[in-house]
Amino acid sequence: MRSSKTNARVYLPENPLHSAAPTAETALKEGATLLRGCTPTASLDAALLLGHIIGVDRAWLLSRGQVQLTSAQYEHFRRLIAQRREGKPIAYITSLAGFYKRMFLVNENVLVPRPETEHLVEAAIEYLRERVRAGAQAVRVLEIGAGSGAVACSIAAEVPQAHVEGTDVSAHAVSIARRNAERLGVSERCRFRQADIAGDEPAGPFDAVVANLPYIPTADLPEKPDPAAFEPRIALDGGPDGMAVYARLLGECAWCLRGAGVLLMEAAPATMPRLRALTAAALPAASVEVRRDYGGLERFLYVTP
Repeated sequence: MRSSKTNARVYLPENPLHSAAPTAETALKEGATLLRGCTPTASLDAALLLGHIIGVDRAWLLSRGQVQLTSAQYEHFRRLIAQRREGKPIAYITSLAGFYKRMFLVNENVLVPRPETEHLVEAAIEYLRERVRAGAQAVRVLEIGAGSGAVACSIAAEVPQAHVEGTDVSAHAVSIARRNAERLGVSERCRFRQADIAGDEPAGPFDAVVANLPYIPTADLPEKPDPAAFEPRIALDGGPDGMAVYARLLGECAWCLRGAGVLLMEAAPATMPRLRALTAAALPAASVEVRRDYGGLERFLYVTP
């Protein structure tokens, strides 16, 4: 049974210690104390939030702890701490997320890019560079479920010969992805459109198809204050067994790939066996390899049809 407490707003306690705005060091200690028990990275989160407000990095804050905050900065900091106490992800509070050496715009309409997904990007980049070394003048990539565009833009930025097309069912996500492509200077080679899976536009074949689609079973969707519960449900809910969207992708992907193309699909360790079985059934002649993340957990499939 779900507790009604998960929907209650969280308010910061009154702070009688400061009649005026404190120093950065004092504010950081206060923020970390307020976040303790709400997040395992209380001190880091407080530093990221204060740095975001001031416009400096964590190292600057730690080396200049005696700098005096303005009243406006201090009140802003406490408001952001209150949001973090509710479980809201840092990336949504600051509207920025780091991924594969770059910063991306994000909001509640897109998933926060995960470090684990960098393995998917690395595998795609390595494969595409091999195609270029083998003589390809250009390589084509399709990302299905592009979200913020972090994966597609990273591939385009790292492989100058790559032309990347990204699709997403959400118009809001497509707008964010386009803004990220513009910010990173890859919009000429990295284009996004609204579509369910690949859509009806004949755009293939592709050298690589990349997907990080919803894979959480509906019954296992997170609830607040879990930070993942702030993310768009449409980007998380994979249906009863977590594989509903991937099943549709696998029914459509054959036409997308060139003769020696690669299909990369991310999922959670718990759902990887189901994704592997679906892939083997849809592409019985394909080579299906499970690859692991930084923690040694099964994270994505590397499929060569």
